[in-house]
Amino acid sequence: MTSPLTHARPHRRLAAVSVVLLALVGSALAGCGGDDDSSSADDSGVTTTSAATDEGTTDDTAPGDGDGDADAAGTETLEILVTNDDGYDADGIDAVAEALAALEGAEVVVVAPLEQQSGRGGTFTDGPVASAEAETASGRPVTTVDGFPADAVRVALEEMGLEPDLVVSGINEGQNVGPLVDVSGTVGAARAGAAGGVPSLAVSSGLPIPSDYDAAIPFVVDWVEESLDALLAEEAPVEVASINVPTCTAGEIRGLAEVDPGTSGNPLDPQDCTSTLEDPVDDVEAFVNGFATLSVVPDEPDTPPEAVDPDAVEE
Repeated sequence: MTSPLTHARPHRRLAAVSVVLLALVGSALAGCGGDDDSSSADDSGVTTTSAATDEGTTDDTAPGDGDGDADAAGTETLEILVTNDDGYDADGIDAVAEALAALEGAEVVVVAPLEQQSGRGGTFTDGPVASAEAETASGRPVTTVDGFPADAVRVALEEMGLEPDLVVSGINEGQNVGPLVDVSGTVGAARAGAAGGVPSLAVSSGLPIPSDYDAAIPFVVDWVEESLDALLAEEAPVEVASINVPTCTAGEIRGLAEVDPGTSGNPLDPQDCTSTLEDPVDDVEAFVNGFATLSVVPDEPDTPPEAVDPDAVEE
């Protein structure tokens, strides 16, 4: 059966608009443990400095004609749908929603599964699902969906009529690299966003529990900063980017490696943030050797998502 998002309506704006960079102020990052080191990459795609900056950038050019998403000052609003697979009250979704909402010009809406749904991949419900209003751990309004992560995105885009510029799924408790990608509900939700025509980002933090969500936040914020112009102009590729950030028990995160998803190795090996390995070949090798990873994952898993008949599910 085809996923219900396959034929979702296209993203709302059909023409690129003039963009004014949002001033992503340092206060948004200060609470997330960022620093003001700039990052650089060598030919292998590996950076060796923190992903965050303390100072945002501003654009003094006059704003162009907007499409209704600009505020009174002419700054366009970046509309972000936040979801996850650990459930609406998980610490990871709370951390990323608060960090993104702190960015000037960002508008965050949270729609997430009612309960823990890890390991569900892109599974979706064949039929309607119930939703209700609740709050995240920090008291942010959230729509809970009694279904799978992909259902949460479907409800947001199709039933609630949201038209986000970006879907962010996570921060997951546990890494999603290599062969874990296709079974990940975090990635499954992001894939549902891309299927609905929205650029999507899956974010995961490494085991052991508790995962270090604070360490992951600067990488998310940096990715949003770098993608901002393209997202607002609707020129960003409609694809699933995936960030995985180690939880270091010794040493420090060694930087960001832009690598392909791995097909071998053990993605659950402990992360060695004291490793001296250079030039990792894929996300598995990079991650277990202490690098945060950025990969573009295939839009579809090797095995098509499963449609579940709710009437056939045993209580």
